[in-house]
Amino acid sequence: MVADNTIQPEPIDDASNPDANRMSLGEHLDELRRRMIYGLIGFFLVLVVCLIFGKEMMSIFSAPLINTLESHDLSPQLFVTDLPDSFMVFLKISLICATAVSSPWILYQLWKFIAAGLYPHERRWVHIIAPSSIGLLLAGMAMVYWLVLPWTIVFFIDFGAGIPLPGMNSPAQVTIDQPGTAIAAIKGDPATLHPGQPMVWFNLMENRLKVFTGNGSDVRVIPFGPSNLLAMQFTLPNYISLVMGMLLTFGLCFQMPLVVMAIVRLGFVKLDALKRGRKYVYFIMSIVAAVITPGDVITVTIALMIPLILLYEFGLWLAMLGPQRSSVEAEKTAD
Repeated sequence: MVADNTIQPEPIDDASNPDANRMSLGEHLDELRRRMIYGLIGFFLVLVVCLIFGKEMMSIFSAPLINTLESHDLSPQLFVTDLPDSFMVFLKISLICATAVSSPWILYQLWKFIAAGLYPHERRWVHIIAPSSIGLLLAGMAMVYWLVLPWTIVFFIDFGAGIPLPGMNSPAQVTIDQPGTAIAAIKGDPATLHPGQPMVWFNLMENRLKVFTGNGSDVRVIPFGPSNLLAMQFTLPNYISLVMGMLLTFGLCFQMPLVVMAIVRLGFVKLDALKRGRKYVYFIMSIVAAVITPGDVITVTIALMIPLILLYEFGLWLAMLGPQRSSVEAEKTAD
């Protein structure tokens, strides 16, 4: 007998071959509906938890501003101008946090829907890019919360507090040699409050000026500000909008390595062209950083510039790790 030395083709795994698992349009719609239901169930379960802890999350979002106000000896409070503002901000924060926390589950359901139409090598790239994208998003948001946002708040507070009151330094202003009314400064609140006996004290632990009117048991807080021209009162809706905008902006900017890698791998731009155009890219980055980061140029803008430059270089390094498609192949794919 003569041995058969012909090379047999490798068997195709039907589970990973999209051509072997064709579905009709109705089956696609049923699968999409099922994945959407699963995603919405996960989202609403997380939303219930976020609504339960919504007030605590409002305090967490407000912590950078409150800490900065306390460090500048200002009244650590936020204000609302309309009756439903606090409740609307509560719903806004709960919805955004629920979306962020449930996004991996929602993306997983989306992935299960589209995975059947992808080849194994395409799935491998998704397995690499998806976790990297989430990690970069979280890194950008963490940088905003712990670095950029506190610097931005300090800049605005210092700027507003540095505007003098007209006539403050006028020679006509005379200092009277007479002691003012002393207010007790204690590390906390008085242990006993007597009805009918008003009291005023300064809580050193909370950095708040408090008053007890003698009626009931409620303690009130007296807001105070600097002795300069501007009395800064920060409203809760505007502050939360600023925080959310910065979190979203930095989170998207931190996706730069994946964008650079994708445009090089897909053949839209050559790697050498991106390397030669560094100075133009850096110039555009400086303009973008100055626009999207309110604050002084030396701190906040550079705080975004440096990560963007490093992320751009990291994207170039990722693009060099694998083969690149030519522009002709990219045009054929687009056609």
